[in-house]
Amino acid sequence: MFDGLRDSLSRFSEDVDEAAEVVEEPEEADDSDGEVEPTPDEDDPDSPGLAGRARSLARGRVVIDEDDLEGPLRELELALLSNDVELGVAEAILDRVRDELVGETKAITSRTGSVAEGALREALESVVSVGQFDFDDHIAEAEKPVVIVFTGVNGVGKTTTIAKLSRYLEDRGFSSVLANGDTYRAGANEQLQEHAEALDRKCIAHEQGGDPAAVIYDAVEYAQANDVDVVLGDTAGRLHTDDDLMNQLAKIDRVVDPDLVLFVDEAVAGQDAVNRAEQFNDAAAIDGAVLTKADADTAGGAAISIAHVTGRPILFLGTGQGYDDLEPFDPEALVDRLLGA
Repeated sequence: MFDGLRDSLSRFSEDVDEAAEVVEEPEEADDSDGEVEPTPDEDDPDSPGLAGRARSLARGRVVIDEDDLEGPLRELELALLSNDVELGVAEAILDRVRDELVGETKAITSRTGSVAEGALREALESVVSVGQFDFDDHIAEAEKPVVIVFTGVNGVGKTTTIAKLSRYLEDRGFSSVLANGDTYRAGANEQLQEHAEALDRKCIAHEQGGDPAAVIYDAVEYAQANDVDVVLGDTAGRLHTDDDLMNQLAKIDRVVDPDLVLFVDEAVAGQDAVNRAEQFNDAAAIDGAVLTKADADTAGGAAISIAHVTGRPILFLGTGQGYDDLEPFDPEALVDRLLGA
């Protein structure tokens, strides 16, 4: 998962490491007053490598000049963009890394690359953690039933994600009912019903062509009458430009007032997923995102970019075809994975 981006970030650290060798502790000499002074060639700009160009302040500490980072930063920018990281997000990462590394005294251990990795970690966490909240706590603390509506384009795995989340909730002690608000797609009722039977859940559905808001409203009433904790509502796949379908979402919002609207898309869609998340959020505000097929995504750009672009968190990653293949999104764990920690 995200191998391409991980390799690119590793190369950035290596590039900085090559440009900035570990500075040896300067030799000391006594002056006539008995004070200790550094050797006079310590700041010699003609010394080889950044080890000479950097001003050595003490053993294992350097100051990194911006000129020494420009090459690695250009390569990092190209690497981020080629791995589907949105342009504004890439610029935010670069700015944060530059601010962290340039002109400040940096402690190092065995190699300066550890400083680069630290700056990368802070920059990545700052963009992927936007809007993050604890989903489990939210469900536990919210008034029941909690109503969650899923939206996105066709074919990205919304219905399967609903089934996975139902299993996820069960594992944490929460009951759920499934509601098929996708009343226009042929076979949608059958698909969700199959999942409901496999999971031993109740599935609320109307005839094809019915009112999606009415279906989800009926599911809420069922949940209230049967002490069910969570309603999981499917909706028709749509584009943000589909006025009729977007109006359906608006009606669901008026009639049902869902607690959460989750945008679902494929991690492998990369920049397209980022663009769609932004467009859906602009058209009908979302509360979070789920990225499917994350296990097949080598780039990682969508996972890096969506939260920063929308201001809404990624909550889950789909990592396979099984009902248990839904992984809570953990920004720190993602950054650890990207940095090979």
